[in-house]
Amino acid sequence: MNDFSRRKLLKATAVASAGAVVTQGVAATEAHGTSAVNEASAHTKCPPAKLTGRIVRPDDAGYTDARLGWDQLFSHYPLVIVFAQNTQDVVNALTWARQNDVALRVRSGRHSLEGWSNVDNGIVIDISELKSVRIDSGARVATVGAGLNQLEAVTTLAEQNFAVTTGTEGSVGLAGATLGGGFGFLTRWLGMACDSLIGAEVVVAEGAGCAEVIKADLHNNPDLLWALRGAGNGNFGIVTSLTYKVAPLKSVTYVQATWDGIGDLPRIFDAYQRTAPHADDRLGTQLEIHRNQILLFAVLAEGTPAEAKKLLAPILSIDSPQVSVQVGNWGDVYAGFQIPTADEPANWKFFSQFTRKPFPRKAIDVISSFIRDAPTDDSNFFVQAFGGAVRKSPRGGTAFPHRDALFYSEPGAGWGTRSDQPGVCDPLTPQAQAWIAEFSQALRPFVDGAYVNVPNVGMQDWETAYWGSNFDRLRKIKAEYDPHNVFKYEQSIPPASC
Repeated sequence: MNDFSRRKLLKATAVASAGAVVTQGVAATEAHGTSAVNEASAHTKCPPAKLTGRIVRPDDAGYTDARLGWDQLFSHYPLVIVFAQNTQDVVNALTWARQNDVALRVRSGRHSLEGWSNVDNGIVIDISELKSVRIDSGARVATVGAGLNQLEAVTTLAEQNFAVTTGTEGSVGLAGATLGGGFGFLTRWLGMACDSLIGAEVVVAEGAGCAEVIKADLHNNPDLLWALRGAGNGNFGIVTSLTYKVAPLKSVTYVQATWDGIGDLPRIFDAYQRTAPHADDRLGTQLEIHRNQILLFAVLAEGTPAEAKKLLAPILSIDSPQVSVQVGNWGDVYAGFQIPTADEPANWKFFSQFTRKPFPRKAIDVISSFIRDAPTDDSNFFVQAFGGAVRKSPRGGTAFPHRDALFYSEPGAGWGTRSDQPGVCDPLTPQAQAWIAEFSQALRPFVDGAYVNVPNVGMQDWETAYWGSNFDRLRKIKAEYDPHNVFKYEQSIPPASC
């Protein structure tokens, strides 16, 4: 493989399934408790809480590493970071935060793209070390700890020839990606990541200063399960485990095509948008445009190279791209296009958007114009084809509203060198941020909506951009499970007023 570069993804050195324990043929464990927060519990008293788990404070040697996120454009200094080792550690941390009136944030993969999983002078409850996995192969159900990242989840499931939808970047937390919707190469075949979510263990705020563990599934708190499927990141509680319906997957064909330069962009983009969203549902594709090249990536589930090339022929027939093909286990293929975070740029900025009609030539010209002036080679315009299974909601429904999108896209800029002292102003920062702002504004006539996992910080109507007409229902569910608005951040869902 040559150049997989959405946010510059290349070869993997990460260890697959680190810390994961797989038990085949064991039924998924159930979470404790079944009831939501209610009026009677509003006056509940609980004993003073103590922090447990792996605790890191500002004076500790590992504090700098513990506080840093993937996007070093943001730098925060929490009062304490709790790396939970089990669900009770999460209960204790949430209770402690409430009893001591300390701001809190929840963190898993450290990929919050606006730095909202961290907080100054507050507590960060980090669930990244909750890495258990149990697979019931007969029922095709997997229950995983919320600390797994996507690489660990993909490779662990693939060892048993199973899969769920994930994004392409292995270091992203599985829980965070799923709870915001989640899409990637398997989306058109299996639907959104949240569509496969059939249960969750959740720690919620209870009473005046306590916390409790409940479960959300189709039989227990089904309204919370609906909300977690697309709006679950940091809004209602702390998800400590997730249960998925998994799909059998033995083999994939992975295709990468590279065009030098962007002179053929109008023809390539138009062929892509008229082909990829309407192809065989097993075909997942991404198109990535840089200032010096165009990249096409495709995964055909349970398909052959000949099938893949035939499906992609309208795109691959344009000019003479360099094409490589790989057939293999999905876990091996997925691991093959990862690179260590240390090799990625330090700073990133993105703008998310959905499209329901093909881009006219004017929109494609906008892309060409801005990409030619991109601040770095890592900056790009990325497109993910929708259609297929995305248009079908699972039993119980989801809060994710963008089912009718033709494709998702985002301009993104990456710049700067990673260090242990982030937050220092990089001279490229003003240029990169201005480029993203102007690029996204120029595309506004051709796009709508936004993706909560890639938040648009300056958007005034972010509530409806992320969740459309679902927002009012989400506020009511918020009022039921978090009436005191314990879980809040810059674009969190507020509880409905009585």
